[in-house]
Formats: sequence, C-alpha cells, structure tokens
Amino acid sequence: MRILIATDAWHPQINGVVRVFDTTARLLREGGDDVKIIEPGMFPTVPAPGYKEVRLAVAPGHKIGRIIEDYQPDAIHVPVEGPIGLAARNYCRKRGLPFTTSFHTKYGDYLEKRIGGGIDFAYAVQRWFHNGGNRIMVQTKTLEEQLDERGFHNIAAWGRAVDAKAFYPCRDDPQFDKDFLDLPRPIFLYLGRVAREKNLEAFLDLDLPGTKLVVGDGPQLGALKTRYPAVHFTGYRTGEDLARHFSAADVFVFPSRFDTFGLVILEALACGTPVAAFPVPGPADIIGQSPHGVLSEDLRSAALEALKIDRAGCRKFAEGFSWQECTAQFRTNLMTIPKEKWADAGHGEMRAAE
Repeated sequence: MRILIATDAWHPQINGVVRVFDTTARLLREGGDDVKIIEPGMFPTVPAPGYKEVRLAVAPGHKIGRIIEDYQPDAIHVPVEGPIGLAARNYCRKRGLPFTTSFHTKYGDYLEKRIGGGIDFAYAVQRWFHNGGNRIMVQTKTLEEQLDERGFHNIAAWGRAVDAKAFYPCRDDPQFDKDFLDLPRPIFLYLGRVAREKNLEAFLDLDLPGTKLVVGDGPQLGALKTRYPAVHFTGYRTGEDLARHFSAADVFVFPSRFDTFGLVILEALACGTPVAAFPVPGPADIIGQSPHGVLSEDLRSAALEALKIDRAGCRKFAEGFSWQECTAQFRTNLMTIPKEKWADAGHGEMRAAE
C-alpha cells in the first residue's frame, strides 16, 4: 500500500505520539508498504502557544493538496487536530476521499483542570474533527467507551506496544554506566514532558525517601526547578539514555490523569522498573490487576508499595506488547481509497479545485 500520514506531531518533537508514528511508519516500510509523512518541517512554522518546542505549520493547505495528488495514496491517516490535520481533513472531505483519524489527547479534560471549564467545547471540536473521517483509532477499551458516550462514531482498536530491544533492563548490562546511581536510594523517576497537563506536582509534593528524579523538558521546567530544589532534574534525554534512566530507577511514578495511554509506562516496565500511578484510564488499561504496578489515589502509598515488586516480572509483562501486532491493527483499520478517485480526476482538475 501507499500510505500517507499527515501529522502535526513529528520530529524534533519528543513525545509519545511521535514515537508511535515513527515506529509504525518504520514497521510498515519493513513490511513492504510505501509510507509518506506530511509534517511541520515541510512548511513555514510558528511556535505553539506555551510550547516553543512544538512548531505549527502556517497555511499548509495548498501544498498538502499538491503532495496528496502527486503521491496518490491508497490510504490517508490524519491523527492530530492541528493545521496539517485540519488541511488534510478538509482536502479529503471536499473530494470525497475516505480517511482515518486517531485520538491522542483529551483536550477537554485538560482544559477543565487548567481553567475550570471548556470541556464541552473542546470535545465538540474534536468530535467534529474525528467524526468527519471514516474511522477513529483508539488505544484502549476505556477510551473507546468514553468517546462513544460523547458521540464519537466508527471507533476501532489500535493498541500500543514497546520496543523491547531499545528499552531493556540496563542494570543487567556489565557496561551500564552507574555514575548517576550515586543518588540516594530509592530513586523515584518521572520521565516525560514537564508540563502542567502531566500533573507533576502530585509527584513532586510527595513525602518520599531517597531521590525524586525528573527526566524531560517542557514549559514548566524552570518553574519546577525553582520550586523543588531538592528534586534532581536532568532535562531531555534520548536514545540509550532513556533505557539507562528507566533502569536506574527503583520505581517509575506516573502522575498524569489525562493521558489516553501512557507509552512511558510500558517503556519503564520493559526496563524492569515497576510503576506507581493513579487508577485512571491509561495506567488502569495497561497494568489493570497485574502485579507489576500499583494503582491508587494515594500516590505516595503506591510508590512505596511498588518498591516490593519483582523487576524481572515487569520485563516479562512488557514483552507481551508487540509493535508488529499493533502495526498490523493500524494497517487493517485504514480505509482504502478507490483507484477511480484518482483516475477520474486529473492533477490539473484537482489543483484547480484548491
């Protein structure tokens, strides 16, 4: 298949959505598909409000139309409700081309927490965006049920996984760099975006022994470093450094209440590190009743209880989440564009319609 993915989330952004589509595109190509990514680096950009590291494409519509026409894909996927996503959605809707979307961020829940309102409006916008396509891919059964209750239609499962080769128990590696293991133990780790929606204060305010370690960057980093001088902040880490930091920790603490999944939970488990989190969608869908993490409204209690968990069991559990299976799900969920859609409309006619 010739698969086109038009996404506002792409490198150099560092987040779960980028990792998901980077991995999916790579595995599709390895399986013989041709994959084209339309991403912000192909356009003039401006920084997203409050997130200078996230660049938003400026007026991408006309160029996106030309790219789609020249590529003539067999399937189009539009995952993010940004300028690129909106332009690709608009193109497909005007020409009657089937396309799929995927749901990654509960903006309504975030706005409710941030400003005390806006939840209905945010979900109305997302419902309009996603229901305009032919199928919405979601990560968990819980999210599917939540969206169904809010009027989202044509929902299909698209799971998540972890690269067990990239994320592995580095403590077992004789070449493991133990320099930062001099931090007082136990080490409680948060790894991810340092931003308000991640609810980091719920972790940083906890009375815990040892060290709180925060790996990542984001708009709250400066303020939190000032407010919590006893916490060890490292900034961004990439590649093998991620596995080393996950492995170095005694417990991975995931304080977010708004993530649709929480890919970092699987990455921590793959490195042998047990998880403490709130009993909310995402963590509950991954860990459930398994003995590899502790879910509780008392996050301190969960973090301390997680110290007792067997690390080898965490690794074995994570190995059961296969990217190959997830990629096959994604491919099956795509909607095929009939060949006559391209044959009936020449490039000149379609461009004239812009």
